[in-house]
Amino acid sequence: MSISGREVILGVGGGIAAYKACDLLRRMQDHGFLVTVVPTPAALNFVGSATWEALSGRPVHTQVWEDIPNLLHIHLAQVTDYIVIAPATADLIARLAHGRADDLLTNVVLASGVAKLVVPAMHPEMWADAATQYNVALLRNRGLIVLEPDTGRLTGNDIGPGRFPETSRILEALHEIHMTKADLLGKKVIVTTGGTREPIDPVRYIGNRSSGKQGFAIAQAALARGAQVCVIAANCSELELPGAEIIPVETTAQLGEVLKIKFPEFDILVMCAAVADAKPLLVSPEKIKKQKLTSINLEANPDLLAQVSATRRVGQKVIGFAAETENLLENAQAKLVAKNLDILYVNDVSGGAIFGSDSTKGSIILSSGTVISVSEASKDTLANVLLDQLT
Repeated sequence: MSISGREVILGVGGGIAAYKACDLLRRMQDHGFLVTVVPTPAALNFVGSATWEALSGRPVHTQVWEDIPNLLHIHLAQVTDYIVIAPATADLIARLAHGRADDLLTNVVLASGVAKLVVPAMHPEMWADAATQYNVALLRNRGLIVLEPDTGRLTGNDIGPGRFPETSRILEALHEIHMTKADLLGKKVIVTTGGTREPIDPVRYIGNRSSGKQGFAIAQAALARGAQVCVIAANCSELELPGAEIIPVETTAQLGEVLKIKFPEFDILVMCAAVADAKPLLVSPEKIKKQKLTSINLEANPDLLAQVSATRRVGQKVIGFAAETENLLENAQAKLVAKNLDILYVNDVSGGAIFGSDSTKGSIILSSGTVISVSEASKDTLANVLLDQLT
């Protein structure tokens, strides 16, 4: 099962079992997880930062104070999909249970609302102690998943419950958590985003103000739900989305060619790109002198969304976007019918709003006639609301 593109924080507590988390990190990567390691300061006594950075390919921090301007604990909490704490010592479990925030890991746990998997490892007497059992019960009551430790030999001659579980058990638990939100697992989603540009000469073009932020938010949300994702990005400054295939294009013709090849392979198309309505009839091979740039003859670009929608097979879903400044619902409903769409989101772009912004507002219109009003919301929120309508 592929979980490509899934972000995980691997929190590592200060116990001897920390060395086993190195194998866990590698196996998570084998399963497509993208892992950021956040060890407690005590954990570095067992496995150093250099090892974690080499294995994960990412920087390692232990304290909130290491990157104040970027609010590291908030950033990590916002970008991760899961938190796995392995090993979790008795001390770390106690701090988590009582809401302590005295290092980077505990700060991230408090700041994040994602699913959390806690993997205890400690001596049998510490695991059996009433305080530890009480703290474990507190965590479980709050919705954290706490694995039972394995029984076996620990350090020295100690044998009993408290041994770090086998990596396969931890991965199995993580996959079970993943399955609760993987409603697009096995689906292939193609997202177009950005805005096409039509050249006038080597330095000028006809284009629009679309930044591509909404399309990338939808692609990220689809990845988080287990989908295989391809992004056709028209003139976007951000071209990185781990786990997704990114295909850069510039013109409407280029976008159309990629769609023609790719669309038949995919289950869902989200046509978020702002396609230029027209292009110059003639493109000058040389820069046009300013005094000669008096008029431009245009010809209409093909309606890519209508063309693609007309060729779809049974079962394929198509989501369209519209930007309007007046008569939003009337115009959007007409477009949804004319282009045979399953869902259409209409942006209210009055006064140049939405473009380049992290927020949006408008309405989602379903082919059933249902209208869902979207007041001011983040583009990440809209991405998930849109995808919710497919299931």
